[in-house]
Amino acid sequence: MDTLTDTQPLRRAALQKIVDAGELAGAATLVWKEGTAETTCVGWRDVENKLPIERDTIFRIASMTKPITSVAALMLVDEGRIAFDEPIANHAPEFLRMRVLRSPEGPLDETDSAERLITFEDLLTHRAGLTYADFHQGPISQAYREALGGDIDSDVGAPDDWIARLADLPLIGQPGAMMTYGRATDLLGLLLARIEGQPLGTILKRRIFDPLGMKDSGFRVPQENWNRRAAAYGFDDEGRLLKQTTRSGVMVAERPEAMTYESGGQGLWSTVDDYSRFARVFLGDGAVDTVRLLRAETLASMMKNQLTEEQRAQTRLLGRKPFAVGRGFGLGVSIVLQTEPSDFMRRGGVGTVSWPGAFGGWWQADPSNGSVLIFLAHNMVDLTQMAKGIGLGVWSAIESFQSMAVA
Repeated sequence: MDTLTDTQPLRRAALQKIVDAGELAGAATLVWKEGTAETTCVGWRDVENKLPIERDTIFRIASMTKPITSVAALMLVDEGRIAFDEPIANHAPEFLRMRVLRSPEGPLDETDSAERLITFEDLLTHRAGLTYADFHQGPISQAYREALGGDIDSDVGAPDDWIARLADLPLIGQPGAMMTYGRATDLLGLLLARIEGQPLGTILKRRIFDPLGMKDSGFRVPQENWNRRAAAYGFDDEGRLLKQTTRSGVMVAERPEAMTYESGGQGLWSTVDDYSRFARVFLGDGAVDTVRLLRAETLASMMKNQLTEEQRAQTRLLGRKPFAVGRGFGLGVSIVLQTEPSDFMRRGGVGTVSWPGAFGGWWQADPSNGSVLIFLAHNMVDLTQMAKGIGLGVWSAIESFQSMAVA
């Protein structure tokens, strides 16, 4: 078996080729195995100013936030403060009387009553009937945008206002019936804040970041660390790399101090070292070194597929069916059910967990060989460009890194 050091030059060369082709501004990667961490950094955190990607570069991690928020929720399960089958209406009565669209693309007034209440397990498995605005062409899309504001930085006032606005929208499916990826983890995070009586960022810092030594993770980067942030890069319509300071409907260039909304689904910043400490939770029994986050039984439930065969077959994400063959979804993470070396998301051993982020971040923890892989980039691509094949180089970079990382 090759050592990490044996394969590092190959990984660096493969990533550098993609950067040189203008398909990626830069990336930071980390491989952890048997107590050894090795990083590879290529490209630029700021192309125009020639500031390189470094090991301590801080990235927006988008949906890689979701597993962290999910672990925080499961810590409350372990403490007996919430239960999987408990209706969220016990803590958010706004969701006592929900309506469900007869068609996800249909008129907002064509609805039926929800057949049962949404539970915490529904939120953790994305079976609550919630969605994202960009996933739809029908009226629900604009209704989401108008009611909830940006996906990462929302101008909606207090978190309670955001919860109330979401509850006023119809669901796109009956609770528990199907997986519809969307705002479920955002709602979960704000419910944790309501239950704990603290902002979500404070909860994550106290429960996860400080105990694990994740000193550079949070919803806001302190000003003294701004120079370490990876600038946001996207592409113009010809596929040329383009620096971006904001993204309409998603985020603002600088998070205002007064902004109280914190996105438990996609709002965190982090580094490869920080995220690797979190990912190592999935290699054992819920503890990293001497720090225990979850009971072993709870972690096992998190890493067990929770979708039925029918739900796996029907789930669609960005036009694909990611869980139809050999892959499942647990409580906030994807799970390899059958290894397939040719499939990027099934290349790990059985039981490997992972989840990507929309800005080009990705991670996996593979208990079968005790390895953690982290890939962070700042590659902002919208769905329209992806459909045209623009900005897909980051996924080639992740696949190259993953295939060479641990032999």
